[in-house]
Amino acid sequence: MTGTQRRGRRVMMTPRELDAFLAEQRTCRVATVSEDGTPHIGPLWFVWDGTALWLYSVTRSKRWAQLRKDPRIAVAVDDGHDYGELRGAELRGRAEIVGEVPRTGGACPELGKPERLFAMKYFGLEEMPHDGRHAWLRLVPDAVVSWDFRKMGGFAG
Repeated sequence: MTGTQRRGRRVMMTPRELDAFLAEQRTCRVATVSEDGTPHIGPLWFVWDGTALWLYSVTRSKRWAQLRKDPRIAVAVDDGHDYGELRGAELRGRAEIVGEVPRTGGACPELGKPERLFAMKYFGLEEMPHDGRHAWLRLVPDAVVSWDFRKMGGFAG
């Protein structure tokens, strides 16, 4: 990652905290941009392998069409209800298509780990079920900003 978090170091997650946070969260919000600059944001399931965020997206979606034309992407993952509980991360970079489009389960060694993680996390299965409607996007972030307001301690509002 080339991006460095300059502000909010006090609440920034350590690499270990960020890995644990991204592993336990289930839903992210993915932001893409259209040709005319209009932003689009939508929820999506994901897995984090310690280096990359893997997104399993429907290939006939606005998100997919926009990323084919402009691979820039921002992803937010957050959690918490009260202000002092808020924590999250924003990951930015370029989405890369990996494997078949749409994915039907053909051999792709690069997808071994993310598919195992995804199948277990969302389906409780050892192997990834393929529906022929989704495909994989990989985001190796250029920049990550994280926050964990629980580190501030004593905040009551």
